[in-house]
Amino acid sequence: MASAWAFTLIPATATVFGAVVATRFRPGPVLISAVQHFAAGVVFAAAAGEILPDVMHGGSPIATVIGGALGVGLMLLIRQLEAIARGPLGLILTVGVDVLVDGLVLGIAFAAGAQAGILLTIALTIEMMFLGMTVATELKETIASQLRIVSIVALLVLALPLGTILAGSVATLPTASLTGFFAFGLMALLYLVTEELLAEAHETPDQPWVAAMFFVGFLLLITLDEVIG
Repeated sequence: MASAWAFTLIPATATVFGAVVATRFRPGPVLISAVQHFAAGVVFAAAAGEILPDVMHGGSPIATVIGGALGVGLMLLIRQLEAIARGPLGLILTVGVDVLVDGLVLGIAFAAGAQAGILLTIALTIEMMFLGMTVATELKETIASQLRIVSIVALLVLALPLGTILAGSVATLPTASLTGFFAFGLMALLYLVTEELLAEAHETPDQPWVAAMFFVGFLLLITLDEVIG
């Protein structure tokens, strides 16, 4: 756990890379939908394969319910914040909170084990790269300077290692409390898959190969899990 924050540099770099790409050109809607499907499959596989078993075998139903409820509640709160916030400042605020939660979840994953943390790092790297592209694309509507846009995204991703550092003490908690944190992380990841990645991906009419990218991402991560394990 002590070096878990260092792994956040991978998705953080991918986020900035995505922002740089988006300032240069705008990917087509079909390509964006395909990437969203793929990222959703990868994140779902990480959640189901690495976090869910720790929740199910934690032996603390009460902690599971409390942690899960807090996870859902926080994600719904972020969604409300997104609906209320307007303009670049509102976008920066909501994305910053979202990135901080991703960092917390990554820290929780490392508390479940190094393999879980590494696999979730891979999943978040793909998701965060797309996030960087999305934020940069929206900021382009009000900010002309490409350097300024990339700089804003780079500052936002600092919330990722901050979240992981804040979650650093999770591994030392009693088993029941640890289960609650795992349930919190699981709900946050499932929300990311169902209410963000897939919901946005289906705004574009599906093509068979685009829909298949979800399963490609899922199979790729569980295969990687078997190879590492």
